[in-house]
This record gives sequence, C-alpha cells and structure tokens, in this order.
Amino acid sequence: MVQRSLLYCPGDEPEMMRKAVNSGADAVIFDLEDAVAPAAREEARQAVRETINTLDDTTSSISVRINSVNRDGLRDVNAVLRDGESLPDSVVLPKVDSAETVATLTSHLADLGAASVDVIPLIETAAGLVAAEEIAAAPSVVAIAYGDQDYTADIGATVTDAKTESLYARQRVVAAAGAANVDALDTVYTDIDDTDGLREQTETVIEFGFDGKLAIHPDQVDVINDAFTPAPDEVEWAEKVIAGKERADEADSGVFTVEGQMIDPPLVDRARTILDRADAAGVR
Repeated sequence: MVQRSLLYCPGDEPEMMRKAVNSGADAVIFDLEDAVAPAAREEARQAVRETINTLDDTTSSISVRINSVNRDGLRDVNAVLRDGESLPDSVVLPKVDSAETVATLTSHLADLGAASVDVIPLIETAAGLVAAEEIAAAPSVVAIAYGDQDYTADIGATVTDAKTESLYARQRVVAAAGAANVDALDTVYTDIDDTDGLREQTETVIEFGFDGKLAIHPDQVDVINDAFTPAPDEVEWAEKVIAGKERADEADSGVFTVEGQMIDPPLVDRARTILDRADAAGVR
C-alpha cells in the first residue's frame, strides 16, 4: 500500500485521533511516545485501544508508535492489542539500533496472536543508521523511517537550514530500504506554518528516492500528498512504459523503447511506482 503521508496524532487525545483518520493522510500514527507524558501513558494506551476498536471504516491505515522495547514499548503493545479485538495495521518502533530489536517486537506480537501487524522501525541513532540494511530486511518490516531530530542530536551535528548534516543519513536510509524492497519514509517537518518550506523539502526527498513523509499537523497532509502525486505527463509516460513492457513480454523481447527512449528494468520499476502513487492519489 502506498503511504505518501503518515500523520502523527497524540495517543491521549481521543477526539483528535478520530479527526485524524479523516485528514486525508494515507496513514495515521497514534503516538504513545513523544506526544504523551509518562504520567499520562496508561490513560493514552486505553484511549488508543478504544479508538482502534471503535473506528468506523477509514481509508487511512492505522499505526501505533510505541516506546522503545527496552523502556515501555512491550507494555504499550500489551495494552493496545489486549484481547485482539481490533489490530492496528502496523507498529512504529522508535530508536531501533539493530535487527534484534525488531525481532524482540515481532516475537512479542506473535505471542499475542498479532503476527499480521507490520513493523516500521525508526532510524534515529548512529547505531541504527549503521545497521539500517539489516533492520530494513528484518521480517515484518514494510518500511523504515528516518528521524532527523534524534539522529542529529545523537551524532552531535549542528542543525542547518540547508540540512547538509542529514544528507548522508537520508541517502543511507533510502539505499537500505531499496535493498530490502521496503518503503523509505522521511522525517517530520517541524515548522507547521512554513508551507513553502515543507513543499520544498518534500520535493527534495522525493528526488532522493523517499516514498513518503511523516507529518505532525493535519495542515501538512495535503502538501505532502500533492508533492508525491505524479503529474499527468508522468502518468502518461508510465502507462506507455507498462504497455510497452507487456507488448515486449508477449513478443519474448527484453528490449523496447518509449518515445525514442530505451527502457530497461529500472525504468519499468519507476513506471510502476508512478502508477502506484497515481492510483493512491486517485488521479488515474
């Protein structure tokens, strides 16, 4: 499933969670980590569980960001998934340093009868970035997400407007995701009033190869979705590529051209990605 926009929502705000699923975001992440004070965590777990169990049909996939597994993460999972009435589509796991951390969570999910729940690890430490390839390839992982604020703090980087301090990390996350054939998700844009800056950054990370972007406010969703929605000429090109591929397969030919351009397997994959995004946006 294409996830262009993934909107965080505080797990201790039931009304906000219900509104978030109608925000237009491809995914909504009910947050039990940074958005919830430790003293409110138990109440938030119950609120997230009740919201998931009573949601009407929604086009947004539902995720829960738990705390790290060496803190309260497994307790979060126990509370939210208790009795298995309704399950989230995925769990966002913060501060993942190794594939073993993912395995701890997936084993626990299996013990709870929730092996079908996907996992989205957050790469937000130096150790996590070094192990990104193994993390992305771990069972149940469908995407990896880059967390810029924690990562730059972990390495002691100076944060700049140009974000040059994040260039290597972003490229490595995209490469790790690509090698494992999972999605790469970019970090949040923290200035919720800077629409132009959000659009510019989103367009930049699309050029890097990211498949989606995290959001912290409903007003950011349309900007992100629009940036990830292919233009009509891109859709037209992609449709021609796929049609040409089908004709080449029927003729048992591995080589074909579209508008004078030689098409090889990477371009076919690119065309499929464009059409997947177009379908998700409802523009074809």
